[in-house]
Amino acid sequence: MSVAASPLTETRVPDSVAASGLGQLEFVRTGSRTIVTRVFATSPLRLLNPGNNGRAAWVYSSSYGGGLVDGDRVALDISASRGAEAYLSTQASTKVYRSPHGTCVDVNARVEEGATLLVLPDPVVCFTGARYRQAQHFHLSAQGSLVVADCLLSGRCASGERWEFLEYRSLLKITLDDRLLVHDALALRAEDGELMKRFDRFNALAVVAIVGRSFRESTNRLLAWSAAQTVAPRPEVLVTASNLSDEGCLLRIVGTSGEKVCCTIRTLLDFVPSWLGDDPWARKW
Repeated sequence: MSVAASPLTETRVPDSVAASGLGQLEFVRTGSRTIVTRVFATSPLRLLNPGNNGRAAWVYSSSYGGGLVDGDRVALDISASRGAEAYLSTQASTKVYRSPHGTCVDVNARVEEGATLLVLPDPVVCFTGARYRQAQHFHLSAQGSLVVADCLLSGRCASGERWEFLEYRSLLKITLDDRLLVHDALALRAEDGELMKRFDRFNALAVVAIVGRSFRESTNRLLAWSAAQTVAPRPEVLVTASNLSDEGCLLRIVGTSGEKVCCTIRTLLDFVPSWLGDDPWARKW
């Protein structure tokens, strides 16, 4: 399997066809719980704030029309104030329809002292002819914590679509106390060679970053597990874990199906439900 990793360059979305989806989220700690003090979104972005049995505030994002269409641009700003604990996910997979001009999603988040942010969306699914670009920047204070996952599926396999999108670009950038900790860029372009051949039998890939003191024990356990594992012939899922300067770890996952990769992510992040005090996956699958 050959995948091009390169610095992110912008997918152009002409202003004449662009629809702005602007969002703002602000999480604040009050007593033993966190509440959302600001929820703002413009079409095509929607933000939902359901209740839960834990101490963290939960928000789910979605889009009108069930996905991103040509020209859609979404920009979401997130603030987790001191001591806040927040969980952000999606209602369903992010579908990207045929988009010759491109679609864009930009996330900018700030996690203050003692705050923890979990960003665990469903996978991105790029349909035939789709162009998609996303950039996620997370700014953590010295005592902030973060878990973020990013998963891409090959397309609508049941409809015979596998790696038939035109372009997928992703940038994950994490700074800890103004020190760059993660700069992970991925570019998949049909013009660089047929993606289906390059990915062979694999249909999903993901990256997961775990940073901060809140999850140090889980990070050490995952790194030890990764170092001890052996690879069987023609595995259905491959996982690697890299140390992030003793501040966390970066997991890379590739699998033969989206279901297997998502199940692997949930297994590796088995500490999330107990940390939240409620299981966000129990009611979803």
